[in-house]
Amino acid sequence: MYQYDKYDQAMIDQRVAQYRDQTRRYLAGELNEEQFRPLRLQNGLYVQIHAPMLRMAVPYGLMSSTQIRKIADVSRKYDKGYVHFTTRQNFQLNWPALETVPDILAEFASVQMHAIQSSGNCIRNTTSDQLAGVCDGEVEDPRPYGEIIRQWSTFHPEFAYLPRKFKIAIVGNPDDRAATQVHDIGLHLVKNHEGEVGFEVLVGGGLGRTPILGKQIRPFLEKKDLLSYLEAILRVYNRLGRRDNKYKARIKITVREHGINHIRELVEAEWVEIRDQLELDQKEIDRVKGFFTEPEYEVTAAEDDSFAKMQVEDKNFARWVKQNVVAHKKPGYKVAYISLKAPKNPPGDVSAEQLDVIADLADEFNMGEVRSTHTQNLLFSDVKQGDLYALWLRLETEELATPNIDTLTDMICCPGLDFCGLANATSIPLAKEINERFDDLDYLYDLGDLKVKMSGCMNGCAHQSVGHIGILGVDKKGEEWYQFTLGGSSEADASLGQRLGRAIPKDDVVDTVSTLVDTYLELREQDEPFLNTVRRVGVDPFKERVYADN
Repeated sequence: MYQYDKYDQAMIDQRVAQYRDQTRRYLAGELNEEQFRPLRLQNGLYVQIHAPMLRMAVPYGLMSSTQIRKIADVSRKYDKGYVHFTTRQNFQLNWPALETVPDILAEFASVQMHAIQSSGNCIRNTTSDQLAGVCDGEVEDPRPYGEIIRQWSTFHPEFAYLPRKFKIAIVGNPDDRAATQVHDIGLHLVKNHEGEVGFEVLVGGGLGRTPILGKQIRPFLEKKDLLSYLEAILRVYNRLGRRDNKYKARIKITVREHGINHIRELVEAEWVEIRDQLELDQKEIDRVKGFFTEPEYEVTAAEDDSFAKMQVEDKNFARWVKQNVVAHKKPGYKVAYISLKAPKNPPGDVSAEQLDVIADLADEFNMGEVRSTHTQNLLFSDVKQGDLYALWLRLETEELATPNIDTLTDMICCPGLDFCGLANATSIPLAKEINERFDDLDYLYDLGDLKVKMSGCMNGCAHQSVGHIGILGVDKKGEEWYQFTLGGSSEADASLGQRLGRAIPKDDVVDTVSTLVDTYLELREQDEPFLNTVRRVGVDPFKERVYADN
């Protein structure tokens, strides 16, 4: 993984000192709330219902065991002993005292972590595929380019106050595990007809109250032009983006209002002016790639037959392997998901004690690294298959081995009214009720791949618009109601969910999920996934069943 040099470390340390003084001046009354707000936001600090919330950046989802231990330590010392992982591969502290945030940032800076631009109207943390570098079919590892984008975008003076926040995602595999089509810019590593590797560029995707899929602005971009083309897009957006209405300020609205063809013309014209000034040379690409080289895999790992043997002897282990373990490009190795969706816990939450165990296991079984995922889970990317049984036993003890990846209970869920000041409705309690209703693992496995995503407001932090089943909390005269959508996807076959009908009262949400599942089971053809069934028959049969008695 990327290691800070003296310039990186100095930059982060200086930012901590700067924010410490800004906080001191605010608490002393020398800065008012309006003056302090943009300063705290660009250091990841929000004001929530009960306490501030601090969001820390995890570039392309990659962490070391040392960083995991620091996260655990900070959560114990300054918070309530847990953190929450988000759909952007970051994590959040939900209970820090405002006056302690500079100390927290200093602690994280000591292990090469920061919260810079994890909020505010700027370029946010770049996300990527959690299986980058270890999956088959990858054109190229996208993480070096994610790091290059991080270095280019951090403290970029021209883009510190954009019309609205700006998010970039990059993948190197046709299976889009980073939801690139619902980002402001989505980058796909591809090969052209000559076999050269470059980027397909998408622009104008986004969720929230106006979900839109991104549109292709360039089918192939040479690597050397990556930063200049991104800069051209940002410049055009900075000029044209709406600043009179924050709900219409994202680039997705800019693209929709002006049309992709006009935006493309403007970007290409801007790009011609600047491309020679910001060329990404191969030497720099190779330098950054040097931090993402393959580990020394053991050739003999493929010869260990204990993996197959233990699946026969222990059915619970076999169940976990089937659901939470995926293929690795190297023989004898596997990728193991650590589920943060235990039935009784809020989705994405992990305790300090669990983090300490994860750090120890990462050192023992995964070469000291941990990855966060777009789906609010963690994973070990390089586990010898002969070590999986020992790993599973330890994870099982810590309630980190729930075998539910890609099932209905592997929900993406925002904090909702439990924490967020913007929320209209609760999310976490309903997630718990849904887990209790669907607690039969064999039943879950029969349902297959079924992605439920639930947000407590129109900001859509849980990406409900692209859920197979999307649930959105709305306020109706002070009461909590929920709108359902069906048929969404954020993967390579991306689609926006179609609204089921009128909103459902809170007390009926879990029953509605049950009705949708029952209807699917009646309508599906043999082994047909939920999404395929919805696309084949449409929403109307589900709508008829849900509203049959009303």
